[in-house]
Amino acid sequence: MRIAEPMTLRSLSVRNRIWMSPMCQYRCRGGDGVPGDWHMVHYGSRAAGGFGLIIAEASGIAPEGRISNYCAGLWSDEQTAAWAPIVAFAQSMGAAMGIQLNHAGRKASTYPMLPGVQGRGTIPATEGGWQSVGPSPVAAERQAAPRELTLEEVRGIPEQFAQACRRAVDAGFDLVELHAAHGYLLHQFLSPFSNQRTDDYGGSFENRSRLLLEVVDAARSAIPESMPLLVRLSATEWLDPEGFTLDEASELSTLLKQRGVDLIDVSTSGNVAASIPVEPGYQVRFASELRRASGLPTAAVGLITSGKQAEAVLKAGDADAVMIGRASLRDAEWPINALRSLGAGADELPYPDSYFRGWR
Repeated sequence: MRIAEPMTLRSLSVRNRIWMSPMCQYRCRGGDGVPGDWHMVHYGSRAAGGFGLIIAEASGIAPEGRISNYCAGLWSDEQTAAWAPIVAFAQSMGAAMGIQLNHAGRKASTYPMLPGVQGRGTIPATEGGWQSVGPSPVAAERQAAPRELTLEEVRGIPEQFAQACRRAVDAGFDLVELHAAHGYLLHQFLSPFSNQRTDDYGGSFENRSRLLLEVVDAARSAIPESMPLLVRLSATEWLDPEGFTLDEASELSTLLKQRGVDLIDVSTSGNVAASIPVEPGYQVRFASELRRASGLPTAAVGLITSGKQAEAVLKAGDADAVMIGRASLRDAEWPINALRSLGAGADELPYPDSYFRGWR
């Protein structure tokens, strides 16, 4: 059974190939980016539920890099200390624990996607918002226009990511994922729709890729050689041949391999409005293509909702792991239930000892 097989990245052995996607929780209500009890229960229950790897939500590398004022961060000692027991508990349940590091760029200072929140788009300063920044002063849909980053500021971003990586190591995380997808800052630099710079960070594919590659270099140098480094990419903006295209993503994935990235977490879109044919497994083919192009392992995500479907993705060789997103919010024990549905026996189910009687 492919989804039950362990997977090794550098020195990290992950117990199975059913992984939990990073998803914003909007639970740092003090505006300080410090995780709390919610995060302990949320991630701890999924670790007990059998996920092989859990990647914690997009966490800002700086206060202005948060998506919303309720989002987590990893720029302070207080945040590092708060993440540590959450990580340790998940690991005690047999799960590996990673964190997704992010700068939201022009999509920062937005209202959280929560029931009852009436606002959409940019949070005004009167409600605790702040000036967003981006590669160019081009607004995202329903967002205020960002301030264009100066060349000096752009050159300082890799060190911000590196500092967050060092904190991730201090907090005990098993791996780091860099968020270069879904229209956030690193993706904004990749796309000619949002990046209209005329300096060394804009224009050609080489220039638009420069910041991400510099961030990868900084991150790789900030973490131990034995620690895996992942990158989440939006492999297309669904507007080929315009925008950031699958061909460019394929070329970039090869460069990422050369820079020491260990796996690409493959998603799509998020930067500009597009017509997307959403259906079960609609993004799997992009994971397959980047895997073929680069030789790197990939993780597939996008409406993978059953054990049978996940197993088929891996057996076909389209990806090396599956990322379970919304289905993991509905069912903390999705891996156990998926394995049971495929006929796994008691010795194959990742139950905590205290729950083992529940396998019957």
